[in-house]
Amino acid sequence: MDTLDRAAQFLRLHGRLIDRLRFEALFAGGSRTRVLDALRCYQNADGGFGNALEPDLRGAASQPQPVEVAFWILDELDAFDSPMVAAACDYLAGITADGGGVPFVLPSVRDTPRAPWWQAPDDPPGDLNPTAVLAGLLHKHGVTHPWLGPATDFCWSRIAGLTRTSPYEARALLVFLEHVPDRERADAEFARLREAVLATVTFDPHAEGAVHHPLDFAPTPSVLPLFDAATLAPHLDAMAAAQSPEGGWHPNWNIWTPLVAHEWAGHLTVERLKTLRAYGRLPA
Repeated sequence: MDTLDRAAQFLRLHGRLIDRLRFEALFAGGSRTRVLDALRCYQNADGGFGNALEPDLRGAASQPQPVEVAFWILDELDAFDSPMVAAACDYLAGITADGGGVPFVLPSVRDTPRAPWWQAPDDPPGDLNPTAVLAGLLHKHGVTHPWLGPATDFCWSRIAGLTRTSPYEARALLVFLEHVPDRERADAEFARLREAVLATVTFDPHAEGAVHHPLDFAPTPSVLPLFDAATLAPHLDAMAAAQSPEGGWHPNWNIWTPLVAHEWAGHLTVERLKTLRAYGRLPA
């Protein structure tokens, strides 16, 4: 079987319904409407997303990070005209901290089953992760909402104060800088922070553990010149080779309860296929 056939079989055996539907919509001519129907089941009455859409957050209640997961799914479907987007922005407006950013995680996480690294202070501040991703994707799709202006100002202010960063923060700010309309300012900040971002990257394509490779920062070709083709080529080779004998890709971070190994693997399998196709390693 080829890469896609093996992945399809893996998802049938291990993937969540939403990830099986994503695969079908993106790679097998399936219904995008069915993906949206499945995604809607993860959205709560407050407009936020929960219900383990982000597998390491098992609670039903809304959190900021599952909104990011939902936005990435809507992005791959080019479905930012969905009513789910406006409802999610209303939710974000309701949880925004002083300064215009949303927190990484809310204190309500303490009352739910979750991975041990999900911790929150009593009054969490706004964070570039996930505010920068959320704002960046809204800009990419031309969405207008009252939340976006203050969130954009927050991202600019927080980015301007950075001299060094961390992998997840770097990945978030790159999404913002790629899609925010003020290209002159974005290009200047990218040039200033490029070396700081690169300092968080693991360039050994065979490095194991919870590392962040170039393709984690550039899962699709970007307008930001972070990596050249020669740098990405061995990582694309390694990504293709990492498909397991069962047909899927597996997370490289700590698995704290058995179920999430399957849920993350299904999600990552779709993500890896998207990256391989974006760089010409799979049929268009």
